[in-house]
Amino acid sequence: MDYESIQTDQELADLCDRIADAPAIAFDTEFVSEDRYRPELCLIQVAAGDVLAVIDPYGVSSTLPFWDLLVDPQRTVIAHAAREETRFCYRYTNQPIAGLFDTQLAAGFVGLEYPLSLGNLVSRLLGKNLAKGESRTNWRHRPLSSEQLSYAIQDVTDLQEMHQQLLEMVEKWGRTDWLEQETIARQEKVLKHESTENWRRVSGCSGLAARQMEIVRHLWRWRDRRAEQLDRPAKRVMRDDLIVELARRGTSNLKRIRSVRGMEWRGYVDLHEEIAAAIQAALEVPDDQLPRRARQNRTSISPMLSQFLATSMACISRQNKLAPSIVGNADDVKDVLAYELNSKPTEELPALMQGWRGEIIGKTFRRLLSGDAAIRVANVRKEQPLEFIDLDDDPQVGQ
Repeated sequence: MDYESIQTDQELADLCDRIADAPAIAFDTEFVSEDRYRPELCLIQVAAGDVLAVIDPYGVSSTLPFWDLLVDPQRTVIAHAAREETRFCYRYTNQPIAGLFDTQLAAGFVGLEYPLSLGNLVSRLLGKNLAKGESRTNWRHRPLSSEQLSYAIQDVTDLQEMHQQLLEMVEKWGRTDWLEQETIARQEKVLKHESTENWRRVSGCSGLAARQMEIVRHLWRWRDRRAEQLDRPAKRVMRDDLIVELARRGTSNLKRIRSVRGMEWRGYVDLHEEIAAAIQAALEVPDDQLPRRARQNRTSISPMLSQFLATSMACISRQNKLAPSIVGNADDVKDVLAYELNSKPTEELPALMQGWRGEIIGKTFRRLLSGDAAIRVANVRKEQPLEFIDLDDDPQVGQ
């Protein structure tokens, strides 16, 4: 398979000039994330028309010229499972990918499973098998072998053809707007994650009191700054359980900090005063500025009711040829119940009651919860044995 190897700034500029007018650009990335603060970009594979290329980020001063092409709304950008690609684009341009068509996401809207790996989707749509021999490659290593580069380029060689097939299916099923809505929403979620403080994701902090949560927030900020300075994953700087335990104790006293099991580790010894300072800053925050609980209280929600609606959601999804995992999960169902049982007029609608989800899920959920609709076994031999019935219109109900 012939492809170009882009190793210099001039070669990258020439490539970008040649594909600048392409109506569609397919691309993929290889990266390493397990020992870095942010994923480290190691390779970019590109397919645009007849052009196939591999860009070496280590060989050029910046890959920005390529990312600039992807934020131009005049073209379609094709990728598979584009979460990390969205993050890279935002990091370089501070913008989302314009005109993104995610083949993995599109497959979930046309009756295929979600998430399907690239290899499985290629097999389903094109009847081909992708090679797997280099799946454990260290993409930071240089030089990369011809086998490794060929393995990488195969990730983009079929994207343009699959895009055409999936696009025709999406349009035939009338789901273009749904796919566009979901693509935008998922990119916005990624960008929000990149640009906001995610201290509430510290494992084990959800049940803490407000002051303790403030300590978690300050320790998270301290950890995040240090992780970025060291270019190391944040949890390798300080584990979540230590942050939570320090928050529970609620003191900046050095002796008590040192008494926490795990804080005697040599990597923390020189940091005790920094940690104490972060805790003290949290203790000085006025009460009216302390964090509030992010989620509504779900303690009063019936587990049986949650399971019933989750089953209903899966049934509706299958009937509409949608992958259930695209539509929502158990937490989304609980959000609906919390909203319906405890909501205030100013609260935002839960995800399952907005946009295309609201059209196919939200309306049915409300009828089920109000007792105006029911679900029953229609035919035990069918792949989809359940059906929804309107209680006002079914003469058999109540007999």
